[in-house]
Amino acid sequence: MPHRNAILRAALAAPLLLSVGGLAAADPARDPGVRAGASGAGDPLPGLTPAQLAAFEAGKAEFTEPETLAEGLGPRFNLDSCGGCHVQPALGGTSPPVNPQVDVATAFGAHNAVPAFVTLDGPVREARFKYNPDGSRDGGVHDLFVVSSRSDGSGDASRCAIAQEDFAAAARAGNVIFRIPTPTFGAGLIEQIPDVLIVRNGQLASRRKAALGIRGRPHRIRLDSGTTNVNGNDGTVARFGWKAQNKSLLLFSGEAYNVEMGISNELFQTERDETASCQLAPTPNDVTNLDGATPADMLSGIEKFAAFMRFLAPPVPSPDTPGGTASIESGRTLFRTVGCADCHTPMLATGNASVEALRNQPVPLYSDLLLHGMGPGLADDIVQAQAGPDEFRTAPLWGVGQRIFFLHDGRTTDLLAAITAHASAADGRFAASEANRVVDAFEMLSEPQKQDVLDFLRSL
Repeated sequence: MPHRNAILRAALAAPLLLSVGGLAAADPARDPGVRAGASGAGDPLPGLTPAQLAAFEAGKAEFTEPETLAEGLGPRFNLDSCGGCHVQPALGGTSPPVNPQVDVATAFGAHNAVPAFVTLDGPVREARFKYNPDGSRDGGVHDLFVVSSRSDGSGDASRCAIAQEDFAAAARAGNVIFRIPTPTFGAGLIEQIPDVLIVRNGQLASRRKAALGIRGRPHRIRLDSGTTNVNGNDGTVARFGWKAQNKSLLLFSGEAYNVEMGISNELFQTERDETASCQLAPTPNDVTNLDGATPADMLSGIEKFAAFMRFLAPPVPSPDTPGGTASIESGRTLFRTVGCADCHTPMLATGNASVEALRNQPVPLYSDLLLHGMGPGLADDIVQAQAGPDEFRTAPLWGVGQRIFFLHDGRTTDLLAAITAHASAADGRFAASEANRVVDAFEMLSEPQKQDVLDFLRSL
C-alpha cells in the first residue's frame, strides 16, 4: 500500500473515537459523531445450531476473501470483496473510513484511473447512469474498474484491452448518481418479517400520517416486459437495497456478486461484459459444489453470503452513550413526537421462520421497509422495478450510531445534515418530500431537544 494511505488511515481513525454530549443549553445541536466503544455488531445470532453456526462462519470467510482473476473477477468490477464494502463498524456493515477502491484501482499492475467522486476518505461508491445516449432510461450500475493489464498470480489479463467508462463526461452531463453499501446486520430478521405485517404497519395511524404528508407503499415487484432477474410475478414485498429492489438475501447476494465483482453465479450465469479476451474464467464462476467434503464446502458463494447475512445479529444499542441515559431517553420520545417514527418504525417482528433463532423475534430496525417519495433534494432519477426516481426505502436506523456516511450517495458524514436533507419542496419534476413536515417539526425543537434526538440516534 502507498505510504500516504497508511498515514491517512491513522489520521482518519483518531476522530472516529471522539464522542461529545451534554452540550450547554445555549450551544447549537451537533452530531456527536461516530459512537466510541465496542461495535456491538458482527456477531452471529444467539441460539443458532452448530450447523447454522458453521454456515455463518463459512459465509464470513467467503465474505472477507478477495476475489482473483482465476476466480472470475471482472472483467468490470467495483471492488474485489464483499468485506471491503461492508466493514464499518464490523464485518457486514457499511463503508469504512478509508476507501479501498483507491488502492484496488491500480492493484496487481492495473492502470485504472480513480474517478473524481471516489476519494480515500470518502465512501465506497457504485455509479449508475440515469439515461442512455438516445435519451431512454438506463439506471444500471456502471462498474468503475476493469481488469485490463492486471496480473494477480492466479491469472494474467494482459490480453484484455477493455477501457473504463468515461465517468468524467457523465458527471459533466449530470448523468451519474452514486450509491453506497447498505449495512447487513440483522438482515435475516428483516427477511423473515411477514408481508402482511409490513402492509398493516404502513396502514397504522393513517390519519396522522396523511396530515404529515406521509404516504409510503410496499415495493411489490412484478415483471415488466423485458425485465429479468428480479422477484418476478409473485407480487410479494421486496425489502433489501436502497429502493427495496431485492426480495431475498440470496437474490441480493447473487446480484451483488455479479454486479459489484463481476462474478457470475447460479442466479446470474452470464458475464455483464462478455468480451472474449477478458474471460479468464469462462464458465459461471461460482456454483454449488456437489462434491464438497462438508455441507459448507458444497454451498456456492452466494449461498454462503446469504447465510452469513441471514445469521448476523442486529447491532446492540448503547444505553448511555453519547450524552447520557437521560438525553437518549428524551431523544427517543422526541423522535416519536416529531413524526420520525411514522416512517422509521421502531419495531416490527418476524413470523414463523424455519430457523428457530429467527422465529417470532422482535426486529428493532427503525424502518417501515416502505418506499417513500423524498422530493427533488434526494431524488436520484433512477427507476428500479416499480420504485420511482424519487422513491427510496426507509433506511433502517439500527447501527446508525457507528456509521460514517449518510444518505444513499454518502454525501455527508453529519447526521444533522442528513436529517435536514430529507426536506425539499416540489419542483417541476418531483413532488415535495414526504418528510417535509417532520423535518419542520424537528427544526422547531429547542437546541437541547435536537441534541437529545441526535444523541438518541447515535446510541443506536
